[in-house]
Parts: sequence; C-alpha cells; structure tokens
Amino acid sequence: QVQLVESGGGLVQTGGSLRLSCAASGSIFSIRFMGWYRQAPGKQRELVAGITDGGRTNYADSAKGRFTISRDNAKNTVYLQMNSLKPEDTAVYYCYANIITTQTLGAMSGYWGQGTQVTVSS
Repeated sequence: QVQLVESGGGLVQTGGSLRLSCAASGSIFSIRFMGWYRQAPGKQRELVAGITDGGRTNYADSAKGRFTISRDNAKNTVYLQMNSLKPEDTAVYYCYANIITTQTLGAMSGYWGQGTQVTVSS
C-alpha cells in the first residue's frame, strides 16, 4: 500500500528552473532507491537522476551539471532541481522508488508515480 505523488511540473522558458517533488506514503519500511525518469512522446522512458538510501547519485549525461537530485528521508520525499532547462527536457517526469514495505519485510518492490508534465518553451 504505497503511493508516490509528484508535483512541481509546469511550463517554463528556456534557461528557466523547476523543482520537482515526489512524496512516498503508505506502509513504508525503507526506501532503498528513489529516482526520476522522463518520457517524451514516442520515446523510451529514461532515467534522469537517481539517489540511493546511502546518498549515492547518478545522472543521465544530459542532466549532469544542470539537475540536482536530493532526498529528505524524514519525509520520504525526493526532489529534482532542474536549472538551465532546454526544450529537449520537455517530457512527462515520473518518480520511481524501490521500497521495502512493513507488510513484506525483506522483499523490495518498485513503485511509480502518476507523472508530472514539464514543458520548456523557447
């Protein structure tokens, strides 16, 4: 019984910034990984940035130097600060998390948020 809810998407001009948030709720024991994926029309969903419970991060090459992922463990929330946005960043951004629930200790499952639209105009 886990839900991920994203927020913070919207329409910005090239060079602008957005901050995405994803809050996980439910019977959570631990969140081992949280990340942001994006999917543009007609394209495969791709990892943009991810962060482990140990604080290790990974970024897509296109995001390096512009995006920063962080998490607030107390709030079960992950953030994606996106700066210097480009039109090619336009996509639906999805939050994903690998979570061990209190009902299934020792077993990890993946969960997806509903997605939030990010549109960058020139």
